[in-house]
Amino acid sequence: MAIRPSKASTGKLIPSGLFAERFGDRQDDKLPATLIAFACHLQALVRELRPSRDEWRAFLDLLIDIGDYSDARRNEWMLISDLFGISALVEELNHRRPPAATPNTPRGPFYRDDTPELPLGANISLDGKGEPLSVSGRVLDLDGQPISGARVTAWQANSEGFYENQQPDHQPEFNLRGRFTTDEAGGFHYRTVMPAGYPVPLDGPAGALLKRAGFPPRRPAHLQFQIAAEGFETITTHIFDADDPALGSDPLFAVKPELIKRFRTGSKHCELDCTFVMVRTRQEGLR
Repeated sequence: MAIRPSKASTGKLIPSGLFAERFGDRQDDKLPATLIAFACHLQALVRELRPSRDEWRAFLDLLIDIGDYSDARRNEWMLISDLFGISALVEELNHRRPPAATPNTPRGPFYRDDTPELPLGANISLDGKGEPLSVSGRVLDLDGQPISGARVTAWQANSEGFYENQQPDHQPEFNLRGRFTTDEAGGFHYRTVMPAGYPVPLDGPAGALLKRAGFPPRRPAHLQFQIAAEGFETITTHIFDADDPALGSDPLFAVKPELIKRFRTGSKHCELDCTFVMVRTRQEGLR
């Protein structure tokens, strides 16, 4: 439903109302309605906060800085969306799944679509730095049946809490990234190193802004996954280290009880075993 402009106490339309009028009879179309709603809410925020002209210009400069800092390796706008809880909200609204299914979480700014295909059992730690971790898992449907041929993309921070696209001069290209295909039993496995928790990137304008405001920046240690299979909804999610003390204050709002696993099993080596449960895509006629 489109947001209709309100009337000022003088009986005249407020500026957002004038903005809406320019769309004529297209105000109920999705794009015009979205722009009208955005203008209404933004102007309401400006009226509430009453920024000075210099403060508003500083805000516009911040938007420019965020755009300038984003490139093919790193998306600072995605980080803003994540840190303000918008990414998590969009996932919740668009991927309502049965309780048994694996929930989606924000993808974050460090995903790379060009992650290389690797054979099962490969080691994604290209520099060998860190405590070894063996990861195995299965991809199932809601009936517990294995999904063979699913594409499992994995990426993570290193033992110091940095992704390779944060440190292109210090980590090998595609370090701690890999894309695997599940076997007939829906299984996959690979080798890596224990990830470290880390503060959200403070070297860019988004992190610097929130640091100045006193926002708790540290993310708990985790691995990230994207699982795709024909006929199923794609899963984008995390697996968090149960021993990390920052689980209760993740700045990306991604921690959920079913995504917390113990990475240290008491054996000689660190091991993680996880299961991802996929939901079939709904046919158009059944929606």
